[in-house]
Amino acid sequence: MIDWNRVEDLRDEIGPDDFTEVVTLFLEEADEVVGRLFDAPTAKAMESDLHFLKGSALNLGFSDLAHVCQQGERRAAAGLTDIAMDQVVDIYQQSRSVFLVKIAETAAA
Repeated sequence: MIDWNRVEDLRDEIGPDDFTEVVTLFLEEADEVVGRLFDAPTAKAMESDLHFLKGSALNLGFSDLAHVCQQGERRAAAGLTDIAMDQVVDIYQQSRSVFLVKIAETAAA
C-alpha cells in the first residue's frame, strides 16, 4: 500500500521540515481532487485528475493509489468514463489513514 522506502528517501532528500510541508500540501490537494472525482464532466478531466493523483502518490510512496490511478488514467485517455472511482477513493482513504498513523508513530518515537 505504502512504499515506506520511498517515504524515507523523500524525508532524507528534503529534510524533516520540508517533508512535513510536502505531506500537508499533498494531503490537502489530494483531498480536493478525490472529492471531485465523481463530478468530472469529461474523460479528459478524469484523466487530468488521475494523472495528478498518480504523480503525487508516486512521489510520496502511495504505490497502490498510483497503480489504480494509472489504470484509470489510461482508460480516460482512451475516452472511457467507466472508471472505478470508488476504488480510487477507497484506496486513497486507506492509504491516507495508514500513512498518517505510521507518520505519527514515527514522530512520537
